[in-house]
Amino acid sequence: MNEDIKFILDTAKEAMDAAIKHLEKQFVNIRAGKASPAMLGSVMVDYYGTQTPLNQVANVNTPDGRTITVQPWEKSMLQEIERGIMVANLGFNPMNNGETIIINVPPLTEERRKELSKQAKAEAEDAKVGVRNARKEAMHDIKNLDDVSEDLQGNAEIDVQQMTDNHVKRIDEIFEVKENEIMTV
Repeated sequence: MNEDIKFILDTAKEAMDAAIKHLEKQFVNIRAGKASPAMLGSVMVDYYGTQTPLNQVANVNTPDGRTITVQPWEKSMLQEIERGIMVANLGFNPMNNGETIIINVPPLTEERRKELSKQAKAEAEDAKVGVRNARKEAMHDIKNLDDVSEDLQGNAEIDVQQMTDNHVKRIDEIFEVKENEIMTV
């Protein structure tokens, strides 16, 4: 196989894999009823003037399926952590007992489940757009190769399309699992 084509295919695969990785990261932030430390993964805290991820200034645990506890490493960070959780707009109401922050994760209503499912579908669609953009770019690059035979270009285009189909199918599978997780009471 031509080196240029191999490079184009590898680049397209990396971009498509990145779209799936991003989707999986986004899905971690969409809660499915059960408490998980990952639910606070997007929370940033003002740590002495620097925006810092919550997990770098505190221990985040789930003692049970409905509760998340945040134990700051420095007591002076309690207010900042509480503010960070509120600013993240995750729909949680943190309670500060002077030692730790306790978050009760409310059970999801049917309406909220449908909302989260729509949000998950939108994230899946964004990932598909990312995959299709990688395909479009790869196809464009293949067409612009001068020193490659039409047969090699055609085969490379088929490879890109198969790669695209596989990644879109994987996105659909990931979404289906997440949707079931969200809709299961």
